[in-house]
Order: sequence, then C-alpha cells, then structure tokens
Amino acid sequence: MRHLTALALTLFVSGCLFDKEPEVVRLSGETMGTTFNIIAIGEDLDEAALGTAVQDTLARVNGKMSNWDPNSEVSTFSASTDTGPVAVSDEFAWVIEAAQDVHAKSNGTFDVTLGPLIELWGFGPRKPEDPVPADAEIQAALDAVGQAGLLKLDRAAGTLTKSNPSVGINLSAIAKGYGIDAVAETLREAGIEDYMVEIGGDLVAKGENDKGEDWRIGIEKPETGAQGIQLIVPLDDQGMATSGDYKNFFEQDGVRYSHIIDPTTGRPITHRTTSVTVLAENAMLADAWATAMLALGQDKGMELAEQHKLAVFFISRDVTGGEDAYITVQSSAFNDALGSN
Repeated sequence: MRHLTALALTLFVSGCLFDKEPEVVRLSGETMGTTFNIIAIGEDLDEAALGTAVQDTLARVNGKMSNWDPNSEVSTFSASTDTGPVAVSDEFAWVIEAAQDVHAKSNGTFDVTLGPLIELWGFGPRKPEDPVPADAEIQAALDAVGQAGLLKLDRAAGTLTKSNPSVGINLSAIAKGYGIDAVAETLREAGIEDYMVEIGGDLVAKGENDKGEDWRIGIEKPETGAQGIQLIVPLDDQGMATSGDYKNFFEQDGVRYSHIIDPTTGRPITHRTTSVTVLAENAMLADAWATAMLALGQDKGMELAEQHKLAVFFISRDVTGGEDAYITVQSSAFNDALGSN
C-alpha cells in the first residue's frame, strides 16, 4: 500500500568508539508483502540464532496481523459475522488499542475499518477500465466504516466486539510498524543495544552504527521514477515512518486518484500533501500517524501535530512552481528532534 524508502547513512563521527571492533550481523529477507533489513551490532553475536529468532518473530506477527493470510487472527475476526465479544491475543489487542488512540486523536482520520472503501476504489487488483465508484456505492461502503462506533475493545476481558457483522479490520497502516517493534524487542532480549530494523521503508533505530556513529536516515524525495534524499534525520531509540501518495494512484478521465482514502468522505484525498514523515516513540505509532497525517494533509495535519506534540515533516506540491516543485514544513516537535539528536 505504501512505497517508502528509508536509507541509513553514516555521517559525522560521534566520538564514542567501541573498545574493540564490534561484530555486525546483517539480516534481510521478505515479509508482509515487502522486504526487511536489519543491522545488529554487538559482541559475540550468533548470526544463525538471531536469524532464527527474527524469522520466528515475523512469523508470529504475520500470524496475528496479516490481512493476506486467511488464517491469521485479523482475517479470522474480519471474516466472522459474530457480533458478540471475541477473545483476542494480547498482541492483537495492543495494536487495536493503539489504533483506537490514533483514531480518536486524528478525529477519525486513521481508521482500521476502511477495508470496504479500499476494495471499492480498487487498491488492490484494479483494471484501468474499472469505473470510478458511484455516490451510492461509496455511501454503502461507508456504512461499514468507522472504528469508534463499530469496534469495542475490552482490554480487561481480552475481547473485541464488532457491532456490524460485515465489519472487517485492515491493519496494513499499523501492523508493519508493530512488526518492526517486535523484531527490535527480540534484538534487545538477545542483549543487543545498537541496531536498525527496517521493513518496507519504515524503521526503528537505537544506539550507534558499526562505525560508532549516530544513525542517519534519509527521507526520500517524492518523485515518481526517481530516488533522491530530501532530508537527513538523526535517529536514536525512535521509530520513523513515511507515507506517500506519489507511487500508488490511478488516473481516469484526467483525474488523479490517490490510494489514501479519507474515511469522512469515502473518497481519495485531493489536497497537495504528497509525503509525510513521522518520528515517534516506536515504529507502530509512527506508522499509524504517518497514514493519518497524509490523509489529513499539511494544513489540518499541522494543527493536530502541534496539539499532540507530534514530530511530523510534510512535503507538499507547490502548484506555483511546476510539476516537480515542492514545499516542506515541519512541526515544532520535529524541529526539536533534529536539534536534540
């Protein structure tokens, strides 16, 4: 759903060096419909054991959160027509609780029940000749969207309830971030304090890289068919996620339709913001808020970013400067993060 790039760059020696050359383990592979890359730094590392632990963690997260696995916990819940309380795992409940919090703080813009609208607009397997949805179709889909009213989580009882039997949950805008955090926890349990975990461009980084330098992460310029760096961000013990609309869209009759759906209208976003990067205490929240902020756009998003003290960087199209002209703005918390790292 989202095509993002996060590049770990090494700049400026921090002056904090290891007593001896650290060991570096680099792991990579495929997960969640995208790729993962992990750099773990320490002493006496067992690469085979780490690789197995990482794969086990990713398999566990996919088994609970994957919308592409019909047997996953989220798919099973979505397919069920039971409107009574359903027992859910602690991990699943934790992600839903975080989603409910972002949903409330974003005034409903972040919504894990958007599945009917995503399918209606054809993000998945869409053919160019497929018509744009009619107003009546959009309204019908909206009846099964709105997690605040349609989902009830009882953390004490460990249950989740849907009030409409047709309600489903799509975790694509938060589960990847949770998976990153879960892998990071696996590394910490192995005694590793210097690492970078990246899945599909979103990531978390802690400590220093193998040269004893601070982690530096690049935010990609929002240019279709090109790859360049807009800004370098220092990162330590934080999650970072970027959401963009410049690679996943379709055009019909001269109109450009983004894959980011506004749950209040049931239609793709139309504002000029094309990329949003969020820094947060973990990758799960960064992932969710990046989607919410892109749906909101720069103007509304900046108001919420300042209200909730969120570190957000917006890239928007400059309509006065041509096709590849952009303007950037950042929240106060993002500016503070640049200065404090």
